[in-house]
Amino acid sequence: MIRVLVVDDSTFMRHALVSMLEQDPEIKVVDTARDGVDALEKAEKLDVDVITLDVEMPRLNGLETLKKLMKTNPLPVIMVSSLTEEGAVSTLKAMEYGAQDFIPKTQSNDKDAFAEDLRRKVKALARRKSIIRLKYHHHAAPQGAAPASSAAHTAARISAPASTAHIGAASACKGPRDLVVIGVSTGGPPVVQKILAALPASLPACILIAQHMPATFTGPFAQRLNSVSQISVSEAVDGDKLRNGHAYVCPGGMHIGVRQRGPLPEVSVTREPKSALYKPTVNVLMETAGNVMGRRTLGVMLTGMGSDGVDGARVLREKGGCLIAQNEASCVVYGMPKAVVDANLANLVLDADEIASAIIATVKG
Repeated sequence: MIRVLVVDDSTFMRHALVSMLEQDPEIKVVDTARDGVDALEKAEKLDVDVITLDVEMPRLNGLETLKKLMKTNPLPVIMVSSLTEEGAVSTLKAMEYGAQDFIPKTQSNDKDAFAEDLRRKVKALARRKSIIRLKYHHHAAPQGAAPASSAAHTAARISAPASTAHIGAASACKGPRDLVVIGVSTGGPPVVQKILAALPASLPACILIAQHMPATFTGPFAQRLNSVSQISVSEAVDGDKLRNGHAYVCPGGMHIGVRQRGPLPEVSVTREPKSALYKPTVNVLMETAGNVMGRRTLGVMLTGMGSDGVDGARVLREKGGCLIAQNEASCVVYGMPKAVVDANLANLVLDADEIASAIIATVKG
């Protein structure tokens, strides 16, 4: 049984969340709290597996509550945020402070979809409780560049046979490659930030990012990445040029990919396919990159629920692209990387701390 503490200053929202969560017989809401002070007291007394945490609350808001919680009683936390730009900024800060995922309140207009998504996230994150407690009790290293000692180690593994790279997939990654495509979902923002912050401004490649995220969140996400990275980062616009040392974040509700326009490839931002379960979908990004750029492409599959991207990754590999998958130990949810590993499509399976060094080594060749 998964034990949940629901924290929200709205009586209506508390009741709604409890009702939605307890539709699943594997989930039990052990208590609710109306503000951060109340939440911290109850989290300490109760044996809680997951907390849903409102951002805006009286006495002690969600961000301050989260910071205190992670110092004293680290647990899996899902932020329940407003779907505004201000809510996006607060939520992205919460992810840096230790929240594992978020769910926007205005999804409640479609109550069934919101409830299903909430239950799915709670069940996935409950499995991370012991890992989160271990991580924070041992004062995990701050985000930023991978340890210097890992760079040479990772670079050596890039040129080694694939059998030494955790799995026995096809040949290991060889460069140079001038396009990096990143697919990511649940738990992604802090990992993407860690990787991009460790890349040099002189990186001889362009980066495209498909992060499952609402439309109002992707702009602030790109701005946050730009502020902490040596490379430049922006939200993608249809027709953008592939620029070395620059990363493009796909706008929420759209799809990002690559198309050939005359003699040069360029960034494609489109609503098609409208039928895709996720917008953006990683499948479109990896498939189009493989078809247009072929062996000039390095794919990176990061933490995320489900299997979005595995079909596109198959095309990317068939066209000569290379693929790195994040390992299970460093994923918030080992779903999307697991799908490509299980399909034997990953050349390398690396810890989040090793991926930036691997990207640098591979694109430079």
